[in-house]
Amino acid sequence: MKESNLIKNYIQDNELDIEKVMKKYTPYIYTMLRNKNPNLTNEDIEEIVSDVFLVTWKNQFKLDRDKELLAYLVGVTKNLYNKKIRNKRSTVNIENLNNNLFEIESIEHKIENTEKEKIITMLVDNMKQEDKDIFIFYYYSSRTIKEIANMLNITENKVKSRLFRIRKKIKKELEKRGYSCNG
Repeated sequence: MKESNLIKNYIQDNELDIEKVMKKYTPYIYTMLRNKNPNLTNEDIEEIVSDVFLVTWKNQFKLDRDKELLAYLVGVTKNLYNKKIRNKRSTVNIENLNNNLFEIESIEHKIENTEKEKIITMLVDNMKQEDKDIFIFYYYSSRTIKEIANMLNITENKVKSRLFRIRKKIKKELEKRGYSCNG
């Protein structure tokens, strides 16, 4: 690990020197996004890059100062990129979504998450259409309960109730298969 890439080397007067971080990492993040999706507009890329540094600034006191800054920035960038793509998409393919982008994960953790995602995808695929729509709209399209209720012409309480039951069913199935469920 290069000593100069540690977060603590970007701290000045007990605060993150965001200008120094931006100066060093903006070209890297821009290139990363351009390589990830050449169809992104410059405006989209600039918005994601700005948001990466805003999130980093807002979370500066939560960062482990002995970790590499680049690893954190890459994770935040991937998450914001996926959020941007999800918001642009009119249809959702649940298999292509990745929810665990904030942390750099071990291979074992990635494998476990992949297995969990397969189980969740299988459960969602086998749900009644209304439950499937509620789940996808809430978790993958970031719709509010009120928006979902209006879209499906049902009550907000029904949406809340269905989400509760869906989460409970998923948690039970994951635990049955030996996976812990946090949250």
